[in-house]
Amino acid sequence: MSDARDRRLGMDRPVTRRDFLDGVGQALTGSAAYLACGAVVRARDAGAQRPAAAYPPALTGLRGTHDGAWEVAHALRDGRAWDEATSSDTGERYDLVVVGGGISGLAAAYFYRKAAGSNARILVLDNHDDFGGHAKRNEFTIGGRLLIGYGGTQAIENRRGWSPVARQLRDELGIDTDRFFTAVDQTLYTKLGMGQGVFFDRARWGVDRLVKGGRGNQAEGPVPPDGWWRAFAENAPFSERARLDFVRLHEEQTDYLPGQSTEQKRATLRKTSYRDFLINHAKVDPQVADYFQQRPHSGWGIGADAAPAFAAGRTWPGLQGLGLPGGSGDGDPYIFHFPDGNASIARLLVRRLVPRVSPTGTTMDDVVTARFDYGQLDLPQSTVRMRLSSTVVRVRHEGAPDRATQVVVAYVRGGRSYSVRAARCVLACYHSIIPRLCPELEERQRVSLLFGVKTPLVYTNVLLRNWQSFQKLGVSHVYTPSGYYALMFLDFPVSLGEYRPSLTPQEPILLHLVRVPCDPGKPRRDQHRAGRADLLRTTFEHFERETRDLLASVLHGGGFDPARDISGITVNRWPHGYADFGDPLTDPDWPEAERPWVVARQRFGRIAIANSDAAHEAETHAAIDEGHRAVQELLDAVP
Repeated sequence: MSDARDRRLGMDRPVTRRDFLDGVGQALTGSAAYLACGAVVRARDAGAQRPAAAYPPALTGLRGTHDGAWEVAHALRDGRAWDEATSSDTGERYDLVVVGGGISGLAAAYFYRKAAGSNARILVLDNHDDFGGHAKRNEFTIGGRLLIGYGGTQAIENRRGWSPVARQLRDELGIDTDRFFTAVDQTLYTKLGMGQGVFFDRARWGVDRLVKGGRGNQAEGPVPPDGWWRAFAENAPFSERARLDFVRLHEEQTDYLPGQSTEQKRATLRKTSYRDFLINHAKVDPQVADYFQQRPHSGWGIGADAAPAFAAGRTWPGLQGLGLPGGSGDGDPYIFHFPDGNASIARLLVRRLVPRVSPTGTTMDDVVTARFDYGQLDLPQSTVRMRLSSTVVRVRHEGAPDRATQVVVAYVRGGRSYSVRAARCVLACYHSIIPRLCPELEERQRVSLLFGVKTPLVYTNVLLRNWQSFQKLGVSHVYTPSGYYALMFLDFPVSLGEYRPSLTPQEPILLHLVRVPCDPGKPRRDQHRAGRADLLRTTFEHFERETRDLLASVLHGGGFDPARDISGITVNRWPHGYADFGDPLTDPDWPEAERPWVVARQRFGRIAIANSDAAHEAETHAAIDEGHRAVQELLDAVP
């Protein structure tokens, strides 16, 4: 790309903080990365926190799994070894050490203290510079005004399906999901004549064209009027055959699996990708299949070539004529969303565990704008301490697991390794790292822990000076069948407590973009491995250029100028994103006791295993349930 093109995109504008680490972290490994780049502030002692001025939610640039958070774990993967013999013993002793400060780890700490009492000493260790795991908060300030976005876990899904344990925790934190019916303006964009659109890019479709309509999910909104799909297809850059097939797929009630029973149809759809269903059963033109390729990205973390057709339920075109009963969802609108997504759940948990972190933040309303003092998270006088930027590298029993009275936990922070001891330990971290932390685990459990492959994701938040170009074009949500990002949409208008979202097109707003790096044609988990490597190779500069270029192309007709209208960019990179929730196209139907995630989560002496990986489900309530199960196992079995 030419320098002139870069200037037109605004690549020369100083809107973000580009860290020295950006683009060079992958060349460094282990503690050397920390020492060479200064990713973590050197401390006089293991418990020292970063200066109070360091406020992670307000950092921009490359976030999520930021550089400085992953290098030590990769060095461990590649054979670097640490243990307490080479670590400085801090002399700290805890009743419980939790490895992983995501929602599962925070919930485990909460449940343990609730059962053991307020005097229980608990340490939470996490490799990131912020708590919450994938429940990440992004803050932006423009003209003295605070705008809050989510950088990971987005919403409270399936609120009625939460277990009694998870619902009770939600209630104890003061989260009333019915509040969102009044907190969220569900008609803001439609009142302004805005809806969904599809952007076809020149590289794949021969022309850059934004077409209104095409809805990203047929379950959203009322059934479209007659002629809706025909009008959309006429404006799309389809061939004549693809246009006819597209309309047929949406409007006709054709059974594309004739002669099969309901159960046979379900079995076929489980073992058939949606793309193969479209090509081989619905017999559509390949252009139509290409149109749907990136549609499953945000929900399934994979393209239509690897997403099973059954995942579509009755809501995707081509399946409405199969006569399958039921639908998807619980009938609720998609509104159960804090301004920072489920980061507010993590903040409410932290506020309960470490009250001194903020004088406010005790309710679902005031937690949204509560300012947390990260310098209060790891103080010696606190019974619950949270130590960030600390990568655990070894967890072992002091003696035989069935007779040991202590667990030794070693971690690296600021280029040095330390160790602490605890009566119990919950590993609420990614399952793939656990065999490296606990090499004494028996082989079957080690293999099972390595089975799942998390879905790589990118959630990018862009601070726009206004959203007048979106209003002019009549769109608030854009799907891109072949774009660098699969989706972009204007922020959820959520008003809670003192927080006020953008309500008029003249105001600044956050735009959210979703990218799932895939390698179509390969099995799902191989695509995820390739996508993970891709994310770790990609610099912030590349993300920024792709972001600006896409917005310039999509919004050109609305008068959008990326150099003028973009005020900030935060790229939340998650090489290990959604928990593995199965590949029905290839996975066998294991008996319950032989399912890899069931074998993987078995207690090992004084060490229990949590995280949503243990549930084989990428949902917040599953993370909470696994934190509770792990704690209960320790309380029941370990004196």
